[in-house]
Amino acid sequence: MYLKKVDGPRAVTLPDGSTFSRADLPPPETERWVASRKLAVVRGIACGLISRFEALHIYKLSDEELDGWIRAAESHGRNGLKVTKHRRG
Repeated sequence: MYLKKVDGPRAVTLPDGSTFSRADLPPPETERWVASRKLAVVRGIACGLISRFEALHIYKLSDEELDGWIRAAESHGRNGLKVTKHRRG
């Protein structure tokens, strides 16, 4: 079996004891960014699985967009990454 050479670890153990790997990251062609996919990218950067630069390049994100995801995840976890429609009152 051939494994592609990557910089950094292929998998890490999270504080809760679970394993998080590059396979848990969204595919590069992702267009629909649901909260779980955003959280996976943020978690991957935070645990050193993927660099910020790599995430920006692979997922074609802007600095502002990624910073918003990171702030939202730090403040409110997965729920902070959900996009909701505003209802007219």
